[in-house]
Amino acid sequence: MLEGKVALITGGTRGIGYETVKVFLENKAKVILFGSKKETVDEAVSKLKEIGYNVQGYYPNLNNYTEIENIVKEIINEYGHIDILINNAGISSDKKIEELTSEDFAKVMNINVNAIFNMIKAVVPYMKENKSGVILNTSSMVSIYGQPSGVPYPASKSAVNGLTLSLARELAPSNIRVNAVAPGIINTDMVSSLPKEVIDPLIKTIPLGRIGMPLDIANAFLFLASPLASYITGVVLKVDGCARS
Repeated sequence: MLEGKVALITGGTRGIGYETVKVFLENKAKVILFGSKKETVDEAVSKLKEIGYNVQGYYPNLNNYTEIENIVKEIINEYGHIDILINNAGISSDKKIEELTSEDFAKVMNINVNAIFNMIKAVVPYMKENKSGVILNTSSMVSIYGQPSGVPYPASKSAVNGLTLSLARELAPSNIRVNAVAPGIINTDMVSSLPKEVIDPLIKTIPLGRIGMPLDIANAFLFLASPLASYITGVVLKVDGCARS
C-alpha cells in the first residue's frame, strides 16, 4: 500500500511507534525512525534489521528546530522526498493539579505540541515542492473526554487536535492531508505493567470487550497514509473500541 513512499516516524522505538514502523515496512515504505536516545534507536534499528528490514534511525532533540531542519535536509538529500510524517513521540503525566509545576506542564507541552510544530515546519516545504504529502499526529481519547488527573496530557492532545484541523485546511491546496489518530487504552509497556485488578475494570468500560493493541493503531495510520484515504483530511480518528470515558 505504500510502495515507493518515504515515511518519517517519531517515537518509533517502542509501542505504537515501533509497530507502525513495522507495518509501514511490511507495506514497502522506506522508513526513517526518530527516538529519544541513541541506545533505544540503535536497539530498534537492530531488531528490524534482524527480521530483514533496512531502516535508518536518528535521535534528535525535537525541541531544537535547527537540529530537526538539518536532519530533514539529510533525509531529503538521500531519498529525494518525504511523503509521510507521523508525529508519534509524546510523554504523559498523572500528577494532580496541586502537585504540578509550571515546569511539568511545559515539559509535556514541549514534547507533545512544540515538537510536532517543529517537525511539520521542517517537512512541509518539501511536501509543497512535491505538491503532495501526508501528516499524521498521535492524539488521544483523553483529548475528547479528559482524565481524572494529569491535566497537561489531555491539554496537549487537545492542542494536537486543533493543530491537525487547522493545518488540514491550510495545507489542503498543496494536496497535503493532515489527520490524527486518537487511541483509547492500548496494550503498551505502561498498560501491560498495571495489575489485573486495575486492567479488568478498564476492559469492562470498552464495548468491544478488550483493550487495543499497538497494531490496531498502526493499521489506522496505514489506512490514513494510504491512497485509500485520499479524500480524508482534517479528521481525528478515534480508535478506542467505542470507549467513552
